[in-house]
Amino acid sequence: MKKLFRLSFLLLMAGSLLAACSNNDQASKETEASGAEYEPATIRIAYNLPAGHHISEGVEEFVRKIEEKSDGQIDMQVFANGQLLTDKDMNQSLLTGGVEMGMNSSTIWASTVPSMGIFDVPYAFETYEEAGEALNGELGDILRSEMEDVGVKVLMFADYGFGQFANNKRPLESPEDFKGLKIRSVGALPSEFIQAYGASPVFMGGGEVYMGLQRKTVDGATSGTTAMVQRNYDEVTDYLTVNNYVYFEFILGVNKDFWDGLPEKTQQLIEDTASETEEWIRHQTKLEDERTLQELKDRGMEVYEVPEEDIPVWKEAAMPVWESFRNEAGAVGEELLDMVDGK
Repeated sequence: MKKLFRLSFLLLMAGSLLAACSNNDQASKETEASGAEYEPATIRIAYNLPAGHHISEGVEEFVRKIEEKSDGQIDMQVFANGQLLTDKDMNQSLLTGGVEMGMNSSTIWASTVPSMGIFDVPYAFETYEEAGEALNGELGDILRSEMEDVGVKVLMFADYGFGQFANNKRPLESPEDFKGLKIRSVGALPSEFIQAYGASPVFMGGGEVYMGLQRKTVDGATSGTTAMVQRNYDEVTDYLTVNNYVYFEFILGVNKDFWDGLPEKTQQLIEDTASETEEWIRHQTKLEDERTLQELKDRGMEVYEVPEEDIPVWKEAAMPVWESFRNEAGAVGEELLDMVDGK
C-alpha cells in the first residue's frame, strides 16, 4: 500500500514538473513574441510633407507599427510638416546625426549624391510599375549603396508620383509652347529641363508657389497633381499639361552610425516595416495621381494630356538634361542611364 502511495506521489510530482516546464516554455514564447525583447530606443523622424498626403499617411503608419510591435520600447518621435527641419536643412542634419531619421526628396539629395538625380532625368521612367521594378532591382541597389557611402542608410523609396506642369498663360501642347514663361523649379536638373524647353526657371519653396502664381512672379510650376490639389493650384492657374515627364521620389533615410548601433532585432523590425510601407505607398501613388487629376478637372482646370505617340518629341527636346546628368554623376550615372534607356 505504501509502495502504491509513493508511486502515485512520484507520478503526481513528475506531472507537476512537466506542467511547470510547459508553462515556462509557453511564457518564454509569449515574452519573445512581445515587445520585451526590444531594447529601449528613441528615434526622431522628420519630414516636410503635409498631413493627408499619401506619403505622410504611410510614414505615420510606419511609426505606429514600429511602436506597436515593439510594445512601446522603440519611441518614435515624429516631426511632420517641417516642424523640426526644412527640406534644405534635412540632409545635413541627417548626415551629422542631428536627427536619426529623415525623409527628403531625391532632387535635394542629388546635390550630395549626384546619382539620385536619375529621378530628375526627363522621361526616365514611363510607368509606375517600371519605376517599382527598377527600385526593387539593381538600380535601387546602386542608389542605396551610393547613399551609404555618404553615411545614410535608405529605409524606403517613397513614390510621390509623376510630375506635370500648371500655368496661367496658355495651354502647353508642345515644348515650343514653354518659350518665354517663368516656371517654378526645385533643383539643378529640373531647371535645365525648363530651360531646354525655352522657359526660365525660378527657384521657389513649395509653400511660396501659390503666392508666386497669384502675384505673377512665376507663370507656372511643376509638381505632382497631389500637391496641386492640396495647394489649390486651380485657383491661380488655368492650364494643366499632363506629360508624366518625371517620377518624383522621396527617400526615408537613417543616419548610418546610429543604425549600426541598433540591435539586430530592432533593425529587422524597422526594415520589415519600411518594406511594407514602401509597397503600400507605391500602390497608393497611382490611385492618388488619378484621383487628384480628376479633381483638378472637376475644379475647372483645362487639361491637356500629351498623347503617348507624341512623347518622343518631348523627350528629344529634353536630351540636354540627360547629358548633364551623365556629366554630373559620372560612371554611375552612365550605368543608371543605360538601365532606364535600355528597358
